Amino acid sequence: MHDDRLLVEARIDRILRERVRPAVYGETAPLHTEVWHAPGEPVPAAEGIAATYRPLEGNEPWGPAWSTSWFHVTGTVPAEWAGKAVEAVIDLGFAQGQAGFSAEGLVHRPDGTAVKGLNPANTWVRIADKAEGGETIDLYVEAAANPNVSHNQPTLLGDVETAGDEPLYRVRRIELATFDQEVWELVHDVEVLHGVMHELAFEDPRRWNILRALEDALDGTLDLQDVPATAAAARAVLAPALSAPAVASAHRVSAVGHAHIDSAWLWPLRETVRKVGRTIANVTALMDDHPELVFAMSSAQQWEWMRDHRPDLWERMKEKTANGQLVPVGGMWVESDTNMPGSEALARQLVHGKRFFLEELGIETEEIWLPDSFGYTAAFPQLVHLSRSKWFFTQKMCWSQFNTFPHHTFWWEGLDGSRVFTHFPPVDTYNAAFTGNEMGRLVRNFADKGRANRSIVPFGWGDGGGGPTREMLGRAARLENLEGSARVEIEPPAQFFEKALAEYPKAPVWVGEMYLELHRGTYTSQAKNKQGNRRSESLLREAELWSATAAVHAGHPYPYAELDQIWKTVLLHQFHDILPGSSIAWVHRESRKTYQRLFGELEAIIAAAQQALAGDGDGELVFNAAPHERSGVAAGAAAPAAATDPVTVAADGGGYVLDNGLVTARVDERGLLVSVVDAGSGREAIAPGTAGNLLQIHPDLPAHWDAWDVDHTYRRVVTDLDQVDGIEQVAVDGAAGVRVRRSFGSSTAVQTITLSPGSPRVDCTAEIDWHETETFLKAAFPLDVRADRSTAETQFGHLHRPTHENTSWDMARFEICAHRFLHVAEPGYGVAVVNDATYGHDVARAIRPDGGTTTTVRLSLLRAPRYPDPETDQGEHVLRYALVPGVDVGGATREGFRINLPERRVPGSGAVVPLVSSSHDGVVVSAVKLADDASGDVVVRVYEAHGARAKARLALGFAAASVAVTDLLERPFDEEPPELVDGGVEVALRPFQILTLRFERA
Repeated sequence: MHDDRLLVEARIDRILRERVRPAVYGETAPLHTEVWHAPGEPVPAAEGIAATYRPLEGNEPWGPAWSTSWFHVTGTVPAEWAGKAVEAVIDLGFAQGQAGFSAEGLVHRPDGTAVKGLNPANTWVRIADKAEGGETIDLYVEAAANPNVSHNQPTLLGDVETAGDEPLYRVRRIELATFDQEVWELVHDVEVLHGVMHELAFEDPRRWNILRALEDALDGTLDLQDVPATAAAARAVLAPALSAPAVASAHRVSAVGHAHIDSAWLWPLRETVRKVGRTIANVTALMDDHPELVFAMSSAQQWEWMRDHRPDLWERMKEKTANGQLVPVGGMWVESDTNMPGSEALARQLVHGKRFFLEELGIETEEIWLPDSFGYTAAFPQLVHLSRSKWFFTQKMCWSQFNTFPHHTFWWEGLDGSRVFTHFPPVDTYNAAFTGNEMGRLVRNFADKGRANRSIVPFGWGDGGGGPTREMLGRAARLENLEGSARVEIEPPAQFFEKALAEYPKAPVWVGEMYLELHRGTYTSQAKNKQGNRRSESLLREAELWSATAAVHAGHPYPYAELDQIWKTVLLHQFHDILPGSSIAWVHRESRKTYQRLFGELEAIIAAAQQALAGDGDGELVFNAAPHERSGVAAGAAAPAAATDPVTVAADGGGYVLDNGLVTARVDERGLLVSVVDAGSGREAIAPGTAGNLLQIHPDLPAHWDAWDVDHTYRRVVTDLDQVDGIEQVAVDGAAGVRVRRSFGSSTAVQTITLSPGSPRVDCTAEIDWHETETFLKAAFPLDVRADRSTAETQFGHLHRPTHENTSWDMARFEICAHRFLHVAEPGYGVAVVNDATYGHDVARAIRPDGGTTTTVRLSLLRAPRYPDPETDQGEHVLRYALVPGVDVGGATREGFRINLPERRVPGSGAVVPLVSSSHDGVVVSAVKLADDASGDVVVRVYEAHGARAKARLALGFAAASVAVTDLLERPFDEEPPELVDGGVEVALRPFQILTLRFERA
């Protein structure tokens, strides 16, 4: 036989594209369209429907960026269309391609209830399955003029304040059309066979059988001049190819509808509320026509938005949840970043997410669902167990640059040894569409062949929303049992996990963090977001601690509702494109304002509680919210401060020497730290011939994804900022030190180096007026330490990473995330760098001519990417960090808490007894609060922070009647609690174990 394969394939492509797909719609009839352009922000549906409309003139432009226009569409089904399926086809001028990144619409009935969403992949509204003729059409379309800013190019369209008022869209099509079901079915017959064919090997007979079947159907049976009349005959030719069953060993796919909707990204938060509404309208309408559809929806925040903003859709959601079609997943408030949220914040993501689904729907979610976050903390497996969840799902690890993750189904072991059954879908997307390429790729990719044979496929338009389409379901139905393809079954995620675990109980184990070898710049971009998050977390700790203490000791009212709402706001802003700094300018402008509002609310809560505790009097009390003693004040207590030795500052040849009896630091004439010696060891921390607190800048233009990425090549060019504009001695808030002024490029820096009385650390403040672009700013500390690994704080513990580049896995970690401290050590001596809002770090080693090793720790202070926010980080910043010489990991933990939870000095004379005290420095109190159910019970969460077994006595400052060990949601576990003896309990913790105790007050 002559090989005409390429010609036949080309003909199939063209016939499908130019003849078959266009024939899905037949006759057309005009619809009358009127328009009303809403001034300013979006309005409720009732207001939009009641507005005064005018006729739409031709294809007049509409929609300046971020504006809303309402279209009123009316008409009548022609009488001659009786017996035919009829749809309204509405194309608002959508950008062609992926749904969710340009204009979108939501169709409403005259009563304001939603019908379905409109986007580039979903332009139809069903009017009648079998028209009688004469039906009236009366629809209102809320059209969002969202600009397409997805091109990775700097743009002013990312903020309503800079986007301008030029209309972006023109209506392309609003009309009635007859819908030919038989042609539609033929389209999907051809698409599925065509896709499967291209994934088969050339020598596979099945490939050639499909090719000839398609050729016979499209080039021999179908009349290209009358596709509707011959579609059924063409389908009959294809039927045998479509009825051939999959082989017995075919890979099995558990498919679930999904729409990964970013809670903010290339659109603001307010637009996400509408995106969720449009998606839910689509999905619930599709469920009516397709009872087999199961749709998994994460993010309790998005469910709550529908409850509060779209009660009509909320009722539909509850109906579809009750019948099992709409499945809440994830158990988190939002799909958060997991690198940077603090310990309690990550726990509260699960608390607030799971509690919402329990209270509103009566459902206990069992999986963590994070398909798109930028790496996964080793704290997660334990938190999964403590939230009574079972499974973990993501797919983002397939984005790693250098190394391929070795498993798709595995056990993930966390810091404390907890394990969770985990799955990555080998389809490598959370927006699958059931194309032939996807089906072939997932089978080829699946890393666990021979041991397992099952994977999950989330399908539907995502990121900007949209969800599954009828076309996707049409393809899925044909792939259910088809030779040459994986078998496809639509089912809830929990059913997949149960089957996968039963099939592969002895799956391999991955230990520790899942570091994404990409998007490392998100540890640093949008520094004010990072500061807002860290400070909010610290203030929430204080607000809960002091409010609970005041409630127990002074009868002060506990602010349950206020704290609940503040927590939810903070958790929302930990979404994986807000906290990482990868959203448009509008999102970050609003987040900065939100954090300032939260600061004010939390400071007021703290002040009220402390005033209730301090009482009257002329004295001064120091409130210590840190989990370790400080200034003679116990953790969680308030008392007069203990006396400390003063700090001395002496001039030294153009520089200065600072000394507080614990640390001696020398600042040279360049304003750099050239010597730091702690009294305890008497050892020099700064490497010979180097200087610490050295600002350095690098060019920063990644190959892709400006706000997200830092490429390892940035390190090839570095400029030390060691020129001085001025240097002077200063006193700051009881501390003493040196202030240095510098200028570089278009920016300036004021660096202050201080010692405080009684403090074992050298504090550094950098006030940067930043006006660079595509530039990376670091602060370097070259240390005289031979460290083969660094130790970084993460949630509820710390983790070790190599400082060398022996393997490609080591090399890929050239930028790492740390919370409050990063520690490097050799046997007998260590140094920590602590911070109050910085997450990005890097650690490198060099061998000196004297044979010693210099380990350089650098903090990543600022970046200046131009996309998606062209003004990222421009302006004034105040960044605080410190060098702590001669400490172990315990000391690093202690000073990390202290720099983030500064002392508060409050007038009063009533010394405050802590509600709980730990006898062991390594058993750290993470939270003290009243129980969320308003029972008045005291909840205490502790964790082991040193990575060692620990026994501690938790002494109580109140009378307790009973104690229970609880989950994160404060529900008792079925286990024996510690015994209450002499006003306290004894606990024994394994390394990094988290323990939550609930005390009933006597």
